[in-house]
Order: sequence, then structure tokens, then C-alpha cells
Amino acid sequence: MTVTSVHDPSHREALWELEDAFERGDLISVFGRCTVSYEGRAASDLGAGDRLLVLKPDGAALVHTDEGRQPVNWQPPGSEHRAAVREGRLRVVSTRTSPAETLTVRFSDVHQLSAMAVTGGRDLTLHGSEEDLRTRILERPELVEPGFEPRETERPSSAGPMDVFGVDADGTPVVVELKRRRVGPDAVGQLARYVRALREELGAEGGGGGSDAGDSDESDSRDSDSDADGGGAPTVRGVLVAPSVTDRAAERLADRGFDHVALDPTPEE
Repeated sequence: MTVTSVHDPSHREALWELEDAFERGDLISVFGRCTVSYEGRAASDLGAGDRLLVLKPDGAALVHTDEGRQPVNWQPPGSEHRAAVREGRLRVVSTRTSPAETLTVRFSDVHQLSAMAVTGGRDLTLHGSEEDLRTRILERPELVEPGFEPRETERPSSAGPMDVFGVDADGTPVVVELKRRRVGPDAVGQLARYVRALREELGAEGGGGGSDAGDSDESDSRDSDSDADGGGAPTVRGVLVAPSVTDRAAERLADRGFDHVALDPTPEE
């Protein structure tokens, strides 16, 4: 793989490297002191600061600061990159036409510029994903509980698609929510919304899924008992499958009459 990297280039030298990299279709990173402006469906401006600009050959442009994983400004794939030296600064512009948007980064100083041909394709194999967890359950339903029978995956509901829908050994409908990592009360709230939606769909009322007042993520994150069990046997059961849950999530599960199955996405070697 060919990598071009220059440190503290002049604006003219940086421009030459950028133009060559655009021609080759390289992935480009530029780090330096710059201002950023955006014009399009809205408008924004960032004052001078040291930032990282990433330009991808598919047209995406990302401006990163030292905080967070999301760019502070960006343009989507399909945009067009160009560069020029104007008024003593290196100007890099990323534009797209539909809708009309322009991202302009003006460098007063370029500390480092790199260009590289990135290869390897876009195929990504995830290990330990929720899909792995779903596959484990579909292949071995008894991991949820003896007698569990999966009926559908991604079953639509008014609250969104359910990860797995099935019935238990007694024929009671079961909503299974899958999480590949340790989760908190929000996951319980999500499961509760699916259970409530299915209960309403089936014409059931009440049941051990808890009252509607506590079904929002915000409500589940508070230390309240508003989502406690409404009494009576649940007509729709809820099961949260995750490697582990927080203490507060465990309390919420118990309050609602839901179950937790500790299961990793992939079996341990």
C-alpha cells in the first residue's frame, strides 16, 4: 500500500498533495488549525481550532475534534472534494447538489497531511453481534427455557420490530429482546413496550407486564415504582436475553414479572 505523509507543509505543497490524492482516489487526512463553515439546509460556523479533516474517496467528509466519536461537521458519500489556496489559507471544500450543501474548511496551518489507498472491500464479519445471539436461540430454543418455541423474528408491532416472538411450553406468547452486552433499565423499558404492544394487538388487557405509565425509557431510568406489576398472570411474557444486567435493571425485570436469561452472543470455546 502506498502512503504519502507530509509534516508542516506549505499551503501550496499541501494543495499539490491533495490534488494528486484526489486523482488517485485516496483516503486523505489533514490535521491543522482551521475554521469550518457549513451552508445548506441550515448554516453553522466553527471558530479557529486544531481539528482533523478526513476525506474519503466515496465523497464523505468528516471533521473531528478531540471529543466524542461523532464528527462535528460532515458531508455524506456522493459529495465532491476540491481544494485551493485563497487569501493565505488552504481551503478544502466538499459540496453536494441534492440537497445543495457546502462544507468549507480553511486551514491557516497544516501540521500533517496523509493520503493512502485503502483496500480490502466492504464486507464486515461481526463476532458477538445480536444476530449471533438470535442464531443461537433459533438453533437451540431451550437456551431461553425448556419448551420455548420461536415463531417469528423481527415481528412488526406498534412499538417496532420484536427480536424474537414465540410461545412457551404452555402456549403463552413470549417476546424475547436480545442484547449482546450488559444492559440497564432502558432495555427493560424497550421490552415492556413490545409486550404492551403485543398485548394490545392480541386484545389482552392488564397482565403482569406493568402499567403503561412506566413504559418510557425516561421513566425506566428513574427510581420509581410506577411500572410495578399490575397484578394477575401476564397474558404476554417478556424475556430479556443479555450477558448480564445492572442491579436496577434486575429490579425492573422483577417488578414487571419479566425474566432474564444470561446468554453470550457466541458460545465460549
